[in-house]
Order: sequence, then structure tokens, then C-alpha cells
Amino acid sequence: MSRDVLELATSLGFLDELYERYQQQPSEIDASWHDLLDTAGINGHATNGQTTTGNGHAATSPATASAVTRSSLPSYGRPAEHMQPTATQGMASAWPLVNAFRSRGHFAAKLDPLGLLETAPIDELEPGTWGFSDRDLGRVIEPTGIHGMPRATVGEILVHLRRIYADSVGLEFMHISSATRRSWLAERMETQLERQPTVAERTHILQLLINAEQFERFCHTKYPGTKRFSLEGSESLIPMLDLVLTQGARFGAIEAVLGMAHRGRLTTIESILQRPARDLFGHFEDVEPEKAMGGGDVKYHLGFSTDRNDPNGHAMHVSLAFNPSHLEAVDPVVVGRVRAKQIRHSDYEHRRVMGVLVHGDAAFAGQGLVAETLQLSSLPGYRTGGTVHLIVNNQVGFTASPAEQRSTPYCTDIAKMLECPIWHVNGEDLDALSRVIEIACEYRAQFASDVVIDMYCYRKYGHNENDEPSFTQPLMYERIKQKVSPVELYSKRLVDDGVVTAEDVVAMTQQRVAQLEVELEAAKAAKQRPVAPSMTAMWHGYRGGQTEQPVDADTKVPRALLEHIAGSMTEKPDDFTPHPKIERLFAQRAQMGRGERPLDWGMAELLAYGSLLYQGINVRLSGQDCSRGTFSHRHAIVTDIKTGREHLVLGGLQPDQGQCRIYDSPLSEAGVLGFEFGYSLDYPDALVMWEAQFGDFVNGAQVIIDQFITSSEDKWKRLSGLVLLLPHGYEGQGPEHSSARLERFLEACGEQNIQVAQPTTPAQMFHLLREQVLRNMRKPLIIMTPKSLLRLPAATSPLDELATGKFHRVLHDHDADPEHVTRLLLCSGKIYYELADERARRSDPSVAIVRLEKLYPWWPQLVAAATIDKYPKLQELFWVQDEPCNMGAGNFVTPRVQRLIEGRKLRYEFIARAESASPATGSHKAHVLEQQQILTQAFDAR
Repeated sequence: MSRDVLELATSLGFLDELYERYQQQPSEIDASWHDLLDTAGINGHATNGQTTTGNGHAATSPATASAVTRSSLPSYGRPAEHMQPTATQGMASAWPLVNAFRSRGHFAAKLDPLGLLETAPIDELEPGTWGFSDRDLGRVIEPTGIHGMPRATVGEILVHLRRIYADSVGLEFMHISSATRRSWLAERMETQLERQPTVAERTHILQLLINAEQFERFCHTKYPGTKRFSLEGSESLIPMLDLVLTQGARFGAIEAVLGMAHRGRLTTIESILQRPARDLFGHFEDVEPEKAMGGGDVKYHLGFSTDRNDPNGHAMHVSLAFNPSHLEAVDPVVVGRVRAKQIRHSDYEHRRVMGVLVHGDAAFAGQGLVAETLQLSSLPGYRTGGTVHLIVNNQVGFTASPAEQRSTPYCTDIAKMLECPIWHVNGEDLDALSRVIEIACEYRAQFASDVVIDMYCYRKYGHNENDEPSFTQPLMYERIKQKVSPVELYSKRLVDDGVVTAEDVVAMTQQRVAQLEVELEAAKAAKQRPVAPSMTAMWHGYRGGQTEQPVDADTKVPRALLEHIAGSMTEKPDDFTPHPKIERLFAQRAQMGRGERPLDWGMAELLAYGSLLYQGINVRLSGQDCSRGTFSHRHAIVTDIKTGREHLVLGGLQPDQGQCRIYDSPLSEAGVLGFEFGYSLDYPDALVMWEAQFGDFVNGAQVIIDQFITSSEDKWKRLSGLVLLLPHGYEGQGPEHSSARLERFLEACGEQNIQVAQPTTPAQMFHLLREQVLRNMRKPLIIMTPKSLLRLPAATSPLDELATGKFHRVLHDHDADPEHVTRLLLCSGKIYYELADERARRSDPSVAIVRLEKLYPWWPQLVAAATIDKYPKLQELFWVQDEPCNMGAGNFVTPRVQRLIEGRKLRYEFIARAESASPATGSHKAHVLEQQQILTQAFDAR
């Protein structure tokens, strides 16, 4: 019988009566209580006015003698009926109480280190709710229904349940529908949570805490007022991360990708990723500022990679993803990187690479990208075997309180949709935290599921080091001022337990400070900015940067090979019944593959993928409805109409072909695009693509475009070859189905950071896609893909153009005679075909039409060769587009063309729709009128 049961019995007013009966008739009290009651007497425990004498018998205090008499005690009947604990069929009687703690115990847990979190009484956790009175604490229940405790008294059961589910740890898991998983979690919690870490483990935790605290204090002292987003008050994150990585390695992980926001990032880089502190101090010193002009990023956004060995000798490569200030935006990027690494390792069971995301409480509850990323966790094209989510819950979001941040009891409630376990832990109980991490990582390994650990802590300073938090949280910060640090609390605990001595703690601290002093001196002596390694491992041989000439690749494919690929992809499996229209499509594609019919867009695109696959290059495409295509042009996966079986048309080209992965994505832009960007970071040798359902919807992922795709090379020297396929074109479908906002991508162009293309023939698309992966240059490629051109008879290509051609950044007008041309119409996209039709209708030989197929990078020499240098009698050069004049490419092209024709007697005009606040009209008839006005102006303007 434990002292906790004694305290429980005392608090319920039961011990008085039990002790009195024990003195009168010891034989009537179960033997399991004897030692405890003897101890109570020997130690002189007071029970409602009684004290004990030296011989262990009760003595009644004079002040309470009249109150404590036999007649004043309640009558409970015969002692044998009420006081003597007997083994009963206890599962039925104890189960409601056990189940209540498993379901609701977390609401009563002591989670808040500040003691400010108020918990209302939970009736279900009181034994009286389930029919147990104070007198039943001594009743033996067998079986109890608790793992590892087959026989126990009611009192012991209650104490055990409180320790497991309502002390410094609370677990939410009864929302999980799988009985197997619930039982597994209950068994681990009830048998392992109270197991204390070893001496070596606890000493290691203490050292990590000291390392974190002293690094933070050192930075605070040496660089006062400089932003670093201190981890103080939340130092437990560092041993937490170390333990997660150690446990991940225990279950087979050899790589991990971390994502986190700015708070504690520097300490994480130094303590977990083991980057020398001198490098981080070098960023504080900020030498050679001229080298950072126009580029780079602040120190608390930087990433790093390292090879680390844990205390158990397991090696692991750990990468911390570079991160913008936009909270949670890195989440899908990390998960995409993990998936790519798993594919690269042939880790199809998702055991060798793990993802770890560190969140803030306010951001986890508030940012929609969290839900989008969670939604990917079990989907075939995106699952990674479970991400470990660590919440640094400092109970404040900048200045907002939890009541201002969310409508749910916990910041983690959004994660319940995954039916994953959610632990809430007091961050000052490092021993309990270590056991929780062990159980959580084993659960992830066992069930390939996300896990969430919500660590309650506090933020010692304001949002940053220059912020005054007591303006908005005066009571919280008054309490924080009184707090001793997590290091002091844990070191005292270890000293009390005899794990270390006070002298050991002092020595560990002094050694850490001395190490940091050496690192600081090295940083001050350095004359160069610290530079992290880049372009290593899988990225060796690839390049970014700027060039003075386009970087080309040989994208031709022998005709015989094209015919083989076409034949393979148009063969249907045995016992496969496609839709009749698909049957006809296959027949037409077979004709295209033999050169008997011009190639349409879908066929050329699939031949591009097929030819790369045949060369052993992996191809990945994801997006909403992308396997069929929004406009039914692709049909890369076809379905048997009788059985529902799916067939990947590019799956059987040859035994050693690359892997073709085409996935219809969930209805998400930011989450999926972020995932694909992350995937591209770890797969430079694959063609990785994301397709929007309509290009108009891409702005749902604007944060990924702005903070990662267009800027990652400039900020972080991280390259990506990701391709965005964005259906774009004005065809009278209204303001939300017309424009991929070409102007926004062009506005983001600078330093040759991305490529922006709008190909107008299937052959051009074929060569553009192949060029993207076959050359060694890696830049994101934004393609404005067509809609009406997918089936336009004029927008086709002969098979030989794939076998002999290349991608042309500018398409010359081969139908115009240079000696007769006086007006040149420069354009991009599908309006070319409308202009060509209008010219043919007018039979006007004075007009040439030139297409810019790749708008950026802008190569003036190529534009000049197709325009002003080619037409000696040219008098007018017009830019023509079907977007409004404040949209489209016109405002990007116009100043560049004007510089090109500077000094020449050429009239320039910009022809477009009138300025508009929205991309397009909602009236189809109005659209037709506007389109005709553009065509008329292009040919008649004088």
C-alpha cells in the first residue's frame, strides 16, 4: 500500500474511520492495509483531530474528544460488509472509473508550469460518480481493467489512474476508432509512463538543458537587444528534440527532416544539429555586409544539415529546413522532403526517414496550412509514415491569450481529425516527457501515424528581445518573474535523487560557458561571413545562378523510340474494359504515335513523360484531378468501367524505366504545392510537377510561391526544379476561370530566379518539359498551360518535331515575308491563333505575328532576332494580349521592348482589354465583344 493511497484516503475523510476500526479489530481489516496504518501511527499522522502516541495507538486530542466518539460516526453496518476489502468481479465495477480517466483525465492534469491554467472539477473522475463511497477505498477489485495491475484496491486504482492520466501528463486517445490502437496506448501508458529514465539518460537530459540555457543567456549577455527569439522558459524543447531523434533512430530512422519557426531555432542549430557556435555568433557580428546586399536571410530563418550520433551509437542525418517568418508555411515542405527521401531510399514502409515539426500553440491552432498538411498524412501520394508534431505551448501568441486565439479547449484539437494520439505534458517534468516521447515514437513506428506532443511551458521574455510583454500579460509575467528556470528545477531533482551532485551541476555549467567563450573569440576573429555548405550530395553537378546565354539541352527523341512509347501507352491490359470514349482516344493516340495523325497536347505531354521514364528519370505529377486532367486531355490513368481497376498508361514502357507517380491531390493548393516544392528539394534528378485545377486557384498557395518558390535560391541558396502547370486563357468563363495571374509571376522575376513560359504548340510543351530535367540548371518553371488549345486543330504538331526539334524561346513567324512586313504583333499564348485567324481572314501580308514562348528569363537578343532584326521595313511593333492592360505580360514586356527599340523610328503600342479590377467579365457575349475589339485594334490601329 503506497503513501499516495494514504494521502488519498485522508483527503476523502476515510482514514479516520479505518484507523479506528483497525485499532479495535485489526483482523477485520485486509492485511494489505496493515503496514500503511502502522506507518501512519508510527509517523504521527493526524486524522481529524487524532494524534498517535509512540506505540502507534491513537490518542484523542482534548479539543476534539467530544467530537470523535463512536456515537458520532456514521453507522455503516457490520464491519465485514463494509470495511473488509474482498476480491470481487471488479472489471464491471471499476471499468467506468478507469474509462473516465482514460477519456477525461487530461482535463485534470497539472500541465501549466505557471499554475495559471484553471481546471474545473471533472465529476467523471470522482469515485462517487461511479458508486464508490469513501468506505470503498479498501475494497479489492480483481480484475481491475488496468494494464499491469490485475488486482488492487479502489484506492490504489484511483492513485494509479491519477498518476498516469491526470498528473503532469494528459493523453487524448479515446477519440481513436481503432480498439487495437487504444488498447496499445493504454497498455504503454499504464505500464511504462512511471518507469524512470536511467542515470545516464537523466544526466544527458540535464546536460542538454544546461547547454540550451547557457547558450541563450550567453547570447542575451553578449548581444543585448538583438533579435534571436529566445527559448528561455521553453528550454525543454532541446532535450525533447534530442529524445525524438534518438527514439526515431531506435526504430530504424537514418534520416530526419525538421521544421520549426524562429523561437529557439539558433539553440536548436547549435545544440541539436551541432553547428559550431562561432558560426552563429558570426551572424550576430554581421561581417562583410556587402556580400549580403540584396540577398540572404536573417539568422533565425536559416537551416542546416548534419550527421549526428546519438547516445546509443545510432547515426542519423538531420536536416533543418530553411523557413520564412510565415508560421507553419514550412510544414508541407518538410513532409514533401521526407517523402522524397523515402522514395530515394526505397523506404516504402516509411521507416528510414522521419519528419519532425515544431509548432507554436497559437500557430498550430490558427494557421490553415496545419490542417492542409495533416490532411496529407494518410493519402497514398503524400503519406510518410507519420510526422512527430511538437508543440512549444508557451500559452501566448505574441500578445494574444489562448482565449483570443482559438475556440477549442486545446491548441491541438485540429489534430483529432487524424485520430492520432495527443499528449499534453508539463514541460518542467523532464522524466515524464522522456517517457511520453518514447511511447509516441514507438506508436508512430508501430502504426505509421502522426503523433502530437503538446509541451506546456512559458516565454521568459516578450515575443522578441525588444518587446515588453507585461503591457498585455501583466499577471503572467509577474508569475514568470518569480519562476526558477527549468535547469534549476531539474538539477535539484537529480541532486535530491542522488543522480548528480550540486558540484557536478556547477562544473557542467562552467564548462559550457567556457566553451561558448572560446567560440565567441573565434567568431570575433573571423573576417568572413559564415557560409553553410550547399550543392552537396545529390545536388552535386547541378547549378543555379545567372547566365548570359540560355542553357539548353538536347531534348530530341528518336522517332522509333517515340513510336515504341506510343504503342506501349495505348495498349490496354488483358481483361480491361475502358470507357468507350477512352477506347476511341487510345485508337487516336495510336495513330498519332505512328505519325498518321498530328499530335495533340495530351499526347505530346505523355510522350515527354514517357521518354523521360524510358531514360530512367522519375516523373511525379500531382494536383486536383490531374490524372485525367481538368479538361479531360491527359488520361494518364484510366479506369475499367466494369471493375473500377486503374491502369497507369506509362507504367509498362520497359523493365528499367523510371518511376511514374501521378496522384490526384486533395482540394488544397498551399499544402500540396508546398509538399511538391519540398519534394523537389530532395529530388533534383526527377521531373516534379504540380498542376492547378484552374490557374486562377494558384493564389490559394501564394505564401508558398512568394516565400519559397521565387525566393529560396536568393535567400537560402536552395534550388528547385519544380514545374507549375497553370491552366490560363480568356475564353469567356468568367473572372475565376480565366487567369493564372501571369503578371504576378512576372512581377516576382529577378536575378533569373524562375522561368515563366506560355508554350503554344504540343511540340513546344514536349521539349520544354524535357529540357527542365535534362539540363543541369535548376530553376522553378511556371507554365501557363492552355485550355481551348488542347483540342484546337491548329494547335497540333507533327511527330517529327519531337524527333528533330528543340524548345524555342521565341517562335518566329514563318508565314510572313520579311520584305512585306511593316507591323509586327508580339504576343504570348493562345491569342496567337486568334490573331493568325484574323490575319488570314484579312489576307494582310503586312503583319507578322511573333510568339514569346518563354517570357522569363528575358533574352533581348532572341527577341531582337525575331523582331526588329528580321524585318527591315518594320514601322510598328505592338504588344497584344487578351488580359486587361493592368494584368498579363504587357507591363513586364513593354519597358523591355521599348529599351530594345530605343533609337529606332518604330511606333510601339500596347493592346489589351481595358483596365479592370477583376480578371474577366462574367458575360460570355461581353467577352466575345471585348475579344473582337482587341483583334480589330491590333490590325486597324493607326
